[in-house]
Formats: sequence, C-alpha cells, structure tokens
Amino acid sequence: MIMAQLVFPAEWHPQEAVMITWPHCESDWAPMLEDVTRTFLAISKEILRREKLLALVPPGLDITPLFTEEEQKNLITVEISSNDTWARDHGPITLFRDGSPVVADFGFNGWGLKFAADRDNLINGQLFSKGIFHPSATYQNRLNFILEGGSLESDGEGTLLTTSACLLAPNRNQPMTQQEIEEALKEMLGIARVLWLNHGYLAGDDTDSHVDTLARFCDPRTIAYVKCDDVSDEHYEALSAMEQELRDFVTVTGEPYRLVPLPMADAVYSEGERLPATYANFLILNNAVLIPFYGTGKDEMALRQLQQAFPDREVIGVDCSPLIRQHGSLHCVTMQLPKGALDIGFKL
Repeated sequence: MIMAQLVFPAEWHPQEAVMITWPHCESDWAPMLEDVTRTFLAISKEILRREKLLALVPPGLDITPLFTEEEQKNLITVEISSNDTWARDHGPITLFRDGSPVVADFGFNGWGLKFAADRDNLINGQLFSKGIFHPSATYQNRLNFILEGGSLESDGEGTLLTTSACLLAPNRNQPMTQQEIEEALKEMLGIARVLWLNHGYLAGDDTDSHVDTLARFCDPRTIAYVKCDDVSDEHYEALSAMEQELRDFVTVTGEPYRLVPLPMADAVYSEGERLPATYANFLILNNAVLIPFYGTGKDEMALRQLQQAFPDREVIGVDCSPLIRQHGSLHCVTMQLPKGALDIGFKL
C-alpha cells in the first residue's frame, strides 16, 4: 500500500486561524510588557477581523476583556506555559495527507541553544492532547529534528525556500550534511525540491538568518525580498549576493521568479546595537497581508512595494517597534493554521 503524499501548504492557503503565544512577565518581555502587549493586541485585532485567533496564555491570565464581544466570537484562548512568545518557531507545522491535517511537532532549541525552550517544546503536544485540532488530524513527533517555522517558505507546490546559514548551523542538526538535511526535509514535509540561499543576513538577528527575515514566497512564481541600495550599509554586499541567487532560481517549469524588492529598513538601534528591522517579516491572512512598521520613513514605501506582490489583498501596516527590541517581528510571533486544521467546535 502506497502512503499518500504529504502536502506543505503555502501561507496563502485558506486559513482557519492564526496562533499567538501571549507575552507574559516570565518572558523576556517583562521589562516592556505594556508596550509589547499593545503590539500583540493590534496584530490580534487585525487577525480577528478575518479569521480565528488561537491565543496561548499563561495559566491564570484572562485576555478576553481586551477584545470586543464581536472579536471574542473568533477568539480561542488556551492556558499553556511558555518560555517566550515566538510562535513561528515553536508552533506546529501543519501538513496535509489526503485532506486530513498532520501536526508536525519539530524540536525547537532556542535558535541553536541560545535561549531556554523547555516549555516551548511541550506546547504542540499539549495542544494536540487538548483536542484543539480536527478529529482527523494525526500527530507527528519530530522533536529529534530541530526546525523552526521561520526558516521555511513553502510555495504550496513542492518547493521549499530556506537558508543554509540557519539549517546548517552547528547547534541544530549537525553532524548531518546539507544533502542529508535536504532529504530529511523532503521526507518529513512532502516537498520535491529545496532552494538554498547561501547569502543574506540582518545585524542583530538571533535566528542565524531565518528566511522569513530575508525572502518570502507571495505566490508560486513571486518572491518578495529585502534589497539594500546603500553601498555604505553593512548589509549591502550580502544582500546583493542574495539578490543574485534569487535571480538565478527558477520555478518548477524553468522560468525565472518574479522578484519584488522591499526596501532595507532604516537602521534602528537600542543601546548602541542595530536591531533586525525587516519588511520581509509580513504575515499573509485571508484577504489581507500585515506588514511590520518601525516608525521610519521607509514604512509606506515598503507597503506600496508589497502591495504589488499582493494586488488582490489589503496590505496593512502594524507598528512592530517593540518586537524588534527582542530581535523579532510580526511574522515571528504568529503561526497560521490552515483551513481544516482545527476542531471548529472545540470548547475548553
């Protein structure tokens, strides 16, 4: 008997919900909890206008009063302990097999043992045991393989875009070789090919160059990416080399990708350190795209550029200045759950 092929849906696949892990006083957000909560609330309200929000909250915290009665109709809160709030990297990777969801639970080790992740690694198993997912869903324990959602870009048609700096980092899956990792990704994600970016980085980034900070699929033939035009900027050489790599990539039918450049965000500093502000860290929703804003002159330019990649969706800016103070942004704190992934009748 031949097992049906896995499918790794693209982010623009119709969504049931977006998962967020709410900031709390035991996370790194403690010194700026009020500021970051406002950002989480702004992101959440945009999501709730279009689909469900699965909000993971620490035991004893009730966030429902922050939302209107209408918004609460789409709000699902679940009490679960977490180390921090980077749902993109500790959240489930949802696949499909014969139309039924597969909840792939990969290991998260704090981006190469940089930060604690013991509670975060229990989240997906706990969600599954609570009955959050569709009754037909199956759980795949992949905790022995380190893989973060921010390192993966799927076109929904069998192509994965990723970076060698992240997936080949010494504190993730070595001593596996690049070829061994690629074969493992094909088996576990149901993909047919991997496009490896060997260049590109952001100063202040903790993730070892997650692809969602640099280049993103917008449809199977379009990639939006960070472009640096300032030859004096420290990123110019690496991002120019990445741009050339993207130009050399071709679709499965052998055609060049349509490339949509996003401006390099104006430099933002905290205590003398440059923060990894990037407009590539956008989130695709049902009928909309949320793009991070940083309160600089490039915000509106980035929105206009991204609108070219998503002509049929509303592109909305959200102030994410607090998020980059902990070296992440909008996409990093969210994880989409495609249509059919959840038990829509779920009750606590």
